[in-house]
Amino acid sequence: MSSVSDGSKSQAPVVRDDEGNRVVIFDTTLRDGEQSPGCTMNLEEKVSVAKVLDDMGVDVIEGGFPISSIGDFEAVSAIAKQAKQAQVAGLARARPGDIDRAWEAVRHGVRPRIHTFLSTSPLHMKYKLQMEPDAVHEAVIESVSYARNLCDNVEWSPEDGTRTEHDFLCRCVESAIRAGATTINIPDTVGYTVPEEFYELIAMLRNRVPNIDKAIISVHCHNDLGLAVANSLAALRAGARQIECTINGIGERAGNAALEEIVMALKTRQDVMPYHCGVDSRYITKASRLVSGITGFNVQPNKAIVGKNAFAHESGIHQDGMLKNAETYEIMTPESVGLKRSTLVMGKHSGKHAFRSKLKELGYELSDNELADAFYRFKDLADHKKEVFDEDLVALVDDAVLRHNDTIQFVSLGVHCGSDEPQTADLELVVSGERKRADKVLGSGPVDATFRAIRQIWPHEATLELYQVHAVTGGTDAQAEVTVRLAEEGKTVIGQGADYDTLVASARAYVNALNKLIVKREKTAPPEEAAADDALAV
Repeated sequence: MSSVSDGSKSQAPVVRDDEGNRVVIFDTTLRDGEQSPGCTMNLEEKVSVAKVLDDMGVDVIEGGFPISSIGDFEAVSAIAKQAKQAQVAGLARARPGDIDRAWEAVRHGVRPRIHTFLSTSPLHMKYKLQMEPDAVHEAVIESVSYARNLCDNVEWSPEDGTRTEHDFLCRCVESAIRAGATTINIPDTVGYTVPEEFYELIAMLRNRVPNIDKAIISVHCHNDLGLAVANSLAALRAGARQIECTINGIGERAGNAALEEIVMALKTRQDVMPYHCGVDSRYITKASRLVSGITGFNVQPNKAIVGKNAFAHESGIHQDGMLKNAETYEIMTPESVGLKRSTLVMGKHSGKHAFRSKLKELGYELSDNELADAFYRFKDLADHKKEVFDEDLVALVDDAVLRHNDTIQFVSLGVHCGSDEPQTADLELVVSGERKRADKVLGSGPVDATFRAIRQIWPHEATLELYQVHAVTGGTDAQAEVTVRLAEEGKTVIGQGADYDTLVASARAYVNALNKLIVKREKTAPPEEAAADDALAV
């Protein structure tokens, strides 16, 4: 590799802290995370997640891929305008049109970032790009230079970086920095590498690229072999200072490095990893539940940090140790990730002031209208449930707050069912402000009758691909959370609903999915703006 002297283009200052031990947390939940099949979020949902990420101290929020659709462009733009602290990034292929669109979306942010990428591995160059290495190298220079002329905060990624030949990777990285990139992200796009190998790759770049000190090294690890977090932490040891990750580890295929695991590993193991980040870990549980509720991707019980069993102890030996000293079996406290140890927290005699205070304790700030709706539903729940737990309130509020602007709104449901009688449903909805009813709609079961009633009021051709129920807490009076997935003409949406009545929760979930489908219909991008499928794999 030929050594290239520093170019004349000025570089934005690279932030260093505590002798370089400050780690930049780059959250891509709203871009790579949303690429999980069935994980699409609408504008309002993306904005709500971005607000929590901003509040918790995430350094960079990758809001989406602006060229991919009108909806994605509007979401990234709204996030950029809303963010108070975080940089907001938009993804762009190595094309002027992509880069212009990304800049237009992020330009109003506190410190906007353009993130552009191009494949560099032999496999991708031959079969995906059908370009020779020299042409790819020139495209890297041209695209980064173009982006830098618009924005002084430019990130460049060599897609499939861990399977790229080292000489060519060094050549492209060096040229990207010369062209103006202030962050160089090395993606393990297909989750192929292992910690020792990735450590050596990052160390190699630091040793061989002469201008590497003029950019922050970032890593973006996929979890195909279950090593995304381990690989990311190995890269830190080698000198990387930005980690790209997602809430709950969601993302393409097996997902990405999980933000909560990265943050708590840094916080818990300062003895072997003397690095720190700006994320307030007390927001972790709130962010996890919000993303899970919006996407319909339930967190597995044994998931590190945010699984419901992460701080649960059933073994008698473990329980005995915990009673004597919690540190015997817990390496972090539940409070450090935003969990509360309280069980019964609210009841039917609780007032609105106490309700508002409790929601604030759980991390929710509601408008007066949202609070009134949530409080009404809380009172209804408390009348039917002996004990109301934190989890019940979280499910109730998430279900209520994200529905207030919906075209279709649930009003009431009555179901007649049993082993000897026809299964029928009586349903009332509000559609664009007008009340509509469907009475005595027959079905092969109570859920089928309910969904047929919804279809009678709002005719549509969407097919039901998934129907899933789980209890929010234990007990026969547990509140139910229902997830449904609808598909229509290639568009897939996830809907969720919560209620102490499983059938009502089912109706709410189906209606929620229909509302998302309505938004998708309205926001479908024209063909000339739709990005190619191969653009989403960084």
